[in-house]
Amino acid sequence: MEKANGCISRPSRKRKLPQEGNDVLNFTLDELSDDLLERVLSWLPTSTFFRFNSVCKRWKSVAASESFKLACSRIPSREPWFFMVDPNLNQSVVFDSAERSWKKLSHPPLLSQNCNCNSIPVAAAGGLVCFRNMSGDYFVCNPVTGSCRELPPVNPDSHHRSLHAIAMNAYSNYHGSYKLFLVSGDLPKLSYKVYNSSADCWEEEIMLRRKTDDCTGFEFDSNDDDDAVYFLSKAGNVVATNMQRSPSKQFSSVITHKDGEEIVYFLSSSGTVVACNLTQKHFSEYPRLLPVFLEYSIDVVECKGEMLVVMLSEFFESASIRVWRFDEKTKTWNQIAGMPPSMSHEFYGKKVDINCLGAGNQIFICLSSAELCSYVRCDIVTNEWVEVPKCCLNGEAMEFMSAFSFEPRIEASV
Repeated sequence: MEKANGCISRPSRKRKLPQEGNDVLNFTLDELSDDLLERVLSWLPTSTFFRFNSVCKRWKSVAASESFKLACSRIPSREPWFFMVDPNLNQSVVFDSAERSWKKLSHPPLLSQNCNCNSIPVAAAGGLVCFRNMSGDYFVCNPVTGSCRELPPVNPDSHHRSLHAIAMNAYSNYHGSYKLFLVSGDLPKLSYKVYNSSADCWEEEIMLRRKTDDCTGFEFDSNDDDDAVYFLSKAGNVVATNMQRSPSKQFSSVITHKDGEEIVYFLSSSGTVVACNLTQKHFSEYPRLLPVFLEYSIDVVECKGEMLVVMLSEFFESASIRVWRFDEKTKTWNQIAGMPPSMSHEFYGKKVDINCLGAGNQIFICLSSAELCSYVRCDIVTNEWVEVPKCCLNGEAMEFMSAFSFEPRIEASV
């Protein structure tokens, strides 16, 4: 400090930084090494990767490098994209949950061939989506990169048995390690088959026994599942309990990991939840949520490693959509979330079919009927229900039957 006119002068708070400090402020990404640049860019949302080519040559080179894909594989998780299924089955449209926007992706050329043009998505895991064509052949695709491959054919004998569930599990996106599970047979005689990407082959078929100490305490009645039960609804319509689902969800199932065990859950044709423990090689059936004579639409989802059920039902001249969890200790279903009546009432009397999928704490619900088509997102922790905006591409509104959740990862290998 210096004295001036008998006073002590204090340093000015607006004093500029020393010249050498400006080097930090003028720092640019161009000064990063390739390794550091790849690490920084890998944390950007996946949607930005499509714009790398238009930034500069260096970023374009980064996007195409294997080391960048390896850097991306080290990102713990990404906000899910929802792969939408429309009646035409010839395009790839996704809803980006991070940006809350719709995107149209390039449809894989392999799925555009005449013999595969009617392929429908049937399962998803990690950054991959699995498709199945009319001949029963399977294809695994990365929707972000468009890479796609056909899996080895399944044993022809498998085509003669009823297929109940198709589930998929990804163990490593970067190394392309995943498995596809097929559950088939005539209840109560079930079996499952596994495709292992590491060996690039289908493993031997394994029979599932019925769990003798079924935790549900309900006896399994095969006749109830094989034959439809018909009744007269309050509106005077003849209704069958055999569930008619949209084509893309007819093999709807989820897979969970619990105490080191892989369990596949699917809906029987009469609307009950069947659990197949692939590790212990047995299956069991959960009790019904509603009596068989009530009209409802139901689907199973996986959220945070557990199976949940979403159900739309009608009661007292109104409709409700609720999320249920099964309590293994009390052997009962407990409600954990419910759509506000002000939102669900519009679905009353419209014979709405729901197709749902889970991702973290979110549930994405597609509601469709002859009269309406709507999409809703539910947060099961906060019980917040938000309607997803309509999708318009090229000025035309699109309607989707169902969806599949996947992580948008450019490094996911097929």
